[in-house]
Amino acid sequence: MSGRERSDGPAIAYRGVTYTVDGGRALLRELTLEIARGETLILLGRSGSGKTTALKLINRLLEPTSGEVIVEGRSTLRWDPIRLRRGIGYVIQEAVVFPHFTVERNVGLVPDLEKWPAERIRARVDEMLELVGLPPAEFRSRYPNQLSGGQRQRVGIARALAADPPILLMDEPFGALDPLTRAEIQREFRALQRRLAKTVVFVTHDLHEALLLGSRIALLEAGVMRGPFTPAEFLRSTDPLVREYVAAFRGGEAESTA
Repeated sequence: MSGRERSDGPAIAYRGVTYTVDGGRALLRELTLEIARGETLILLGRSGSGKTTALKLINRLLEPTSGEVIVEGRSTLRWDPIRLRRGIGYVIQEAVVFPHFTVERNVGLVPDLEKWPAERIRARVDEMLELVGLPPAEFRSRYPNQLSGGQRQRVGIARALAADPPILLMDEPFGALDPLTRAEIQREFRALQRRLAKTVVFVTHDLHEALLLGSRIALLEAGVMRGPFTPAEFLRSTDPLVREYVAAFRGGEAESTA
């Protein structure tokens, strides 16, 4: 997905998208949403709300039953799926790193598939490891079983960014980490996003994370979207479901300071 392929409109757009399974059960219902370049759009909701379905429609791991998903001005159905996916970084909850590859080979995977010269790949790997706080001289030659969970997640983020994709999809990427590591990586990711200004679509069920990282928040419930809201708009919304989330969030804050 080169710069020449980008349009002047939104980076991603859902146009009346419905996705159904099992003879008509809808996981998403008439989703219409535009995601601007450089923003972090949070898909918030409980398990089964349609968040991950919406995410996988962007890189064509799923295809809409009706409606259209537009990426860089083109329907996902008109993209070659391999070309589409190589132009989109993808990070999931448990960083899927190849256990028989070193950190260097894991991070350099997509540039290698894109046939970058070896020297350029090595330089890019070192750049990405520095970016995510893993000194290359120390971590380049390690294998995944020699890393902590937080370090493996950093490798996953570095790999997703290695080919410099304009779009980054993140599916509860920090959910499996312990609370202290999760808070640390959240802060690091927020600083990283300010520096790189990627278009990020970020799935979470955690309102604290959504408020911390999101430019806007789209709340999904049974496949139907509320919003999107800025974080400030979300906190003062009168929508009954949004108010439930905010009440639970503020109750948790009160308990944590008691």
